[in-house]
Amino acid sequence: MTLRTVNVTRYITPLREGGSLPALAEADDDFKYVVKFRGSGHGTKMLISELVGGVVAKLLKLRVPELVFVQLDEAFGQTEGDEEIQDLLQGSRGLNIGLHFLSGALAFDPITTKVDGMTASMIVWMDAFLTNVDRTVKNTNMLMWHKDLWLIDHGATLYFHHSWTNVEKQAMTPFALIKDHVLLPFADKLEEANAICKNILTNDVIREVVNLIPDEFANWTEEDETPETIRETYFRFLTLRLENSENFLNEALHARQTLI
Repeated sequence: MTLRTVNVTRYITPLREGGSLPALAEADDDFKYVVKFRGSGHGTKMLISELVGGVVAKLLKLRVPELVFVQLDEAFGQTEGDEEIQDLLQGSRGLNIGLHFLSGALAFDPITTKVDGMTASMIVWMDAFLTNVDRTVKNTNMLMWHKDLWLIDHGATLYFHHSWTNVEKQAMTPFALIKDHVLLPFADKLEEANAICKNILTNDVIREVVNLIPDEFANWTEEDETPETIRETYFRFLTLRLENSENFLNEALHARQTLI
């Protein structure tokens, strides 16, 4: 598992829909990316969520825009007139995360667009596994592009790392917020999805995923921790959660029964 690294050459416009103030930018490979910045409110934790969430989705054969590491030069943004954006860019020098920009994509509308049961079940299962508090009717974080469903913005996953305590207990939570998932009404194959996903996400695969977290992202604790021990905590959380997937699977099944 590897991600390409690109260098930002042009800041195009902020995308103010999200609280983290991502931006549309052009890179030295001549492609445009939605860039998530380390200088935003949740710092590199949000970048780790984006990285892990996007890679897991890709492993589960779900459509996700290409993820890349984005390098921001020290001189970049000095001519930006907006002080808030200039502060964000100055605080984001170094490595960030970008998603390939899907030009012309439209926001997913659950009223006009139906999703097949297997796809919906895979997405619901993944979001319960990763404790994704988004993907609701109010904020679907999905796009329709060339008639296909694409997943974006996994920055709200893995919310356990905002407290960084009781990791084992948090890994065992059933995740009651899955009841608000926009695709839950379509997810009629959750048990099948559980078997498929657990077969794909072996411990060795999870190890590869967390090993993608760069040292630059795993440096936010004030405790006596190293990037290696931080990655090990993510590995422990994800593998324990996977081993006990019946906790969040049963929660999702119960929540769906109340809808149908």
